[in-house]
Amino acid sequence: MNELLKLEISGPLVMTIAGVIGAGFFLLLFLRPSARWALTAITAIVVAALFGWLTVWIVEDVLDVFHVGLTPRVWFWAISCFAALGLAVVSFRHSPRWRKVVAAVSVPVFLLVAALGINTEFGLNKTLGSALGISTEDAIQLAKPDPDASSPAGPLWQSWKPPADQPSKGEAGTQVIPATASGFNARPAGIYLPPAALAAHPPKLPLFVLMMGQPGLPDPQYVSAALDEFAAKNNGLAPIAIVADQIGPDQDDTLCLDTAKYGNVEKYINEDVVNWAKANLNILPDREHWTIAGYSNGGQCAISFAVKYPEMWGNVVDISGEEFPGAEDPAGNLAAIFNGNQAAYDAQKPINIMKGKQFPNTTAVFTVGSDDTTYVAAAKAVSAAARNAGMTVTYYEVPNGGHVGLALNAGLTKGFEVLYPRLGLSR
Repeated sequence: MNELLKLEISGPLVMTIAGVIGAGFFLLLFLRPSARWALTAITAIVVAALFGWLTVWIVEDVLDVFHVGLTPRVWFWAISCFAALGLAVVSFRHSPRWRKVVAAVSVPVFLLVAALGINTEFGLNKTLGSALGISTEDAIQLAKPDPDASSPAGPLWQSWKPPADQPSKGEAGTQVIPATASGFNARPAGIYLPPAALAAHPPKLPLFVLMMGQPGLPDPQYVSAALDEFAAKNNGLAPIAIVADQIGPDQDDTLCLDTAKYGNVEKYINEDVVNWAKANLNILPDREHWTIAGYSNGGQCAISFAVKYPEMWGNVVDISGEEFPGAEDPAGNLAAIFNGNQAAYDAQKPINIMKGKQFPNTTAVFTVGSDDTTYVAAAKAVSAAARNAGMTVTYYEVPNGGHVGLALNAGLTKGFEVLYPRLGLSR
């Protein structure tokens, strides 16, 4: 079963096969057309396509269901699916039995092909398990850190000489991080160990804690892919990464706060995860080598924690993050979480927390897709506040980037470009 869940469902090969199958069924429904059937079929396709366009427009522009703009390719897959389903539906009426059978089989085929196309465009669910919200990562084996190991006197890139048996790539897997202090019901965290951490006598390395979006999985595949590339250029050096779960198995927007409704999420990340990392990972102890990071929902969490716990987090990477906790539904969160207390809600917003404070030794990276209108505004506002509060700020817009796969991958790359010298991993 696990191998099935690891099945790749994105990429050119999968989409080519799916597209050919979908087109094949579409053409089958046109076999042996009479003039009357051709007119009926074309009318059904056009009407269904228009209905599809109207549906996507309502979902995106009127209801704003996804809170981000949908790309032209998402529109294409959705409208094409409606058009194909329209053809399948009319194929059940006044048609030979074989066409009815083909139509019945075509319906799930058209839905599947469209789902694969849209998923590929979003770029976040690479495997069947990921699309179903099921982690396919195995538990990773950890060696206890050496308490007597000393930290390097200078930048690690100057002193680290990779041994001959150091692997070329890191390892990724999962570990259960006990919620000892918080009691928060978190899913197993993703863990990435870079090549240098897998050597016989590994150096102490920086810590990188990442939180993904909502909905989403604490999946290490994205950060491990990015760090493997950087490690390959820097003698196997990279941060040890934890992809921590801030939303829980119900995939709620917990606001990354300690609340009666969702549990003690803030305490889980900043106490349980941190204490577990100190006890189980071979990491450098100082804040300059510690980074809190996040994507989308996790991006808001990251900047919030960075300004609440500056003595702990010396660096922050906010990828396509919201402006403040629960920004997608402020009125609902004001009522449900803060009992209508606007002042209490405002006090949790990163821009307000930074007012009147200075963070002179904090490096902050804010990235966002250039086409992601809502989140561009949020990134600009929060990054400006961070700069005014004394942080060393990098603001970067991913060219032609939306809110999903491209924005996440490019955001991680930009973040590590900025952080590697700061973390002592490159010149």
